[in-house]
Amino acid sequence: MGGRVGGISSKFYAETAGIKVSGGQKVKAGTILTREGNRWQAGLNVNGRSSLTAAIEGNVYFTRKKNAAKKVITYINIKPVV
Repeated sequence: MGGRVGGISSKFYAETAGIKVSGGQKVKAGTILTREGNRWQAGLNVNGRSSLTAAIEGNVYFTRKKNAAKKVITYINIKPVV
């Protein structure tokens, strides 16, 4: 018994990956910010490695920094709502 029973087929799987929020958007704790991507890194108040989630409720903002290899990395951060 092979094959998939439910869920999404591999043909359309790439469409579901990527960034799910934009800068300035308000998110709740536990919201998925990205899926299956190494282009973004977890910044302040963000959990995860390849799939990033919000640790707290707040507004999303992005920062860009160079790492040791001089490659520009985009960090996803969350500014808490006061």
